[in-house]
Amino acid sequence: RKKEHVKEAGLVTAMRAPPPTHLLPCGAGPSCSLRPTLTRRQIYLLPPSLLVLSPSFSPSGRPFQPSTELLAADPSARPLPPGNPGPTVSAAMGAGARATAAALLLVAAALAGVAAGGDIVHQDDDAPKIPGCSNDFMLVKVQTWVKNRETDEFVGVGARFGPIIESKEKHANRTGLLIADPFDCCTPLKEKVAGEVLLVQRGDCKFTTKAKVAEDAGASAIIILNNRHELYKMVCDQNETDLDINIPAVLLPKDAGTILQGLLSLGKVSVQLYSPDRPLVDTAEVFLWLMAVGTILGASYWSAWSAREALIEQEKLLKDGHESSVNIEAEGSTGMVDITMTSAMLFIVVASLFLVMLYKLMSHWFVELLVVIFCIGGVEGLQTCLVALLSRWFKPAARSFVKVPFFGAVSYLTLAVCPFCIVSAVLWAVYRRMPYAWIGQDVLGIALIVTVIQIVRIPNLKVGSVLLGCSFLYDIFWVFISKMLFHESVMIVVARGDNTDEDGVPMLLKIPRMFDPWGGYSIIGFGDILLPGLLVAFALRYDWAARKTLQSGYFLWSMVAYGSGLLITYVALNLMDGHGQPALLYIVPFTLGTFISLGKKRGELRNLWMKGQPPRVCTHSHPPPKDSADSAAHVISS
Repeated sequence: RKKEHVKEAGLVTAMRAPPPTHLLPCGAGPSCSLRPTLTRRQIYLLPPSLLVLSPSFSPSGRPFQPSTELLAADPSARPLPPGNPGPTVSAAMGAGARATAAALLLVAAALAGVAAGGDIVHQDDDAPKIPGCSNDFMLVKVQTWVKNRETDEFVGVGARFGPIIESKEKHANRTGLLIADPFDCCTPLKEKVAGEVLLVQRGDCKFTTKAKVAEDAGASAIIILNNRHELYKMVCDQNETDLDINIPAVLLPKDAGTILQGLLSLGKVSVQLYSPDRPLVDTAEVFLWLMAVGTILGASYWSAWSAREALIEQEKLLKDGHESSVNIEAEGSTGMVDITMTSAMLFIVVASLFLVMLYKLMSHWFVELLVVIFCIGGVEGLQTCLVALLSRWFKPAARSFVKVPFFGAVSYLTLAVCPFCIVSAVLWAVYRRMPYAWIGQDVLGIALIVTVIQIVRIPNLKVGSVLLGCSFLYDIFWVFISKMLFHESVMIVVARGDNTDEDGVPMLLKIPRMFDPWGGYSIIGFGDILLPGLLVAFALRYDWAARKTLQSGYFLWSMVAYGSGLLITYVALNLMDGHGQPALLYIVPFTLGTFISLGKKRGELRNLWMKGQPPRVCTHSHPPPKDSADSAAHVISS
């Protein structure tokens, strides 16, 4: 019942990620948005440093940094590490669409994608295992009841010592909670206990000493309240080689301790300690995979359809003898933007500078600015998609234009659709912290990605290889190597939205983990869809121009390669204990490698690499003599 309430309030957002550095009650977090029925409850959640960005987020506050003073006060404590968390636009609107697409492609690539995640179990090589002190660190749920009435649930971290905490809620015992006397539990208790859980204050002695004293007094478990908002790993000293502690120990943050002591003043309090396992298959990641693949599929077909209609129009002009008007690729006529070699390389440099700017200036106002940029792009993308879709049924409105100041000629259909798009984006921005706001974010994001893939094109495989190759290095550098320069992963920090009260930046697609006991979101960065999507769309345009079948073309195999690369990303995320993974590390070799290998095998690599279009026979020139040896002269390259 409690879990359903939390999910209803949109607060179950703990991700597959490393242990928390603090837990903040929702009532104290500036980004919390509880429904009125829950305003009397303090619900503890995992902070963003825990989240799967899969990339995941929490509505509570931001993690505090471990204090050296705190470590000095208790040498057996080790601070938890930070989280390790991935139809053509009309000519009248072409200039604005191209400018918007270029700007938003830059923002999307700045978050090219990190599949970040974690798990509830964590290794720590800096805290070596010794006999009697060899547990993995794991997150623990502490459910409470007051007078047999279910109340709050807290999240703590288990100790290196003691028995393994039960993973099944139905098998975990509900036990009474008592305050230790003395409260620090460093000396023998004044009275024995009969199997209750002891609540003790941190300080004055080692964690192992407190646990041993509690066990000798008859306690079944011990809950230690930290004197700061952080959670710390409870480890053993190197010389403690003969430990024999047989009760579990859990550390809770200071805020949780304040609430627990308040509950004890209301009457008898019972607690239940358990650490539920995550499901083997995350259904949210399955749906996210389908969403990413489906977005590229739809965007590629739209891009290829537009290119084919442009080619048909070109052939009509040639047939009618309007050679002077043939160049439909002239700038501004179709709203398309071809990426050049220079822009492909410069693009990643500028994206890196933009990412560093996000990292350095990340704050509440800066995230608000990103929200505004995302809404502008979402409005542009949504109206472009809706106009293209509705123009099939409302042709007169789509072909009738009116002059609008600052925008020039705009179709009546665009004017009719724009208010709906603007209202949709504004409503999402206002209510983006609500539990179902992810739906609006995904709709706007998908529309934006589809529009950018429709407008921005890769002209040949050479440019595509440079763009994806640079993105491949970019993703690896800012996820892994940036830790050496900035002492943390810049990409993951930006995606989490640290130093803000937000759940992270909006340039992500996300789906809630509905069947995960720890809740949270699976997410994927726009760049992980958009950048490979440009190559896949190029493959389909080439196939249609060359009149290739699905099997003999490149599109089908490019789609299979992209889906496989994304799947391997999620597998790697789970196998590597949730440490952040750059998605393009897996996607680019699969997608680009498949394309180049097929081209080489079929003898078409040179043409794909340099021209990007198949040789085409001009059907409008005079037919050559049947026995002419010069018939090849009538073969042109489009």
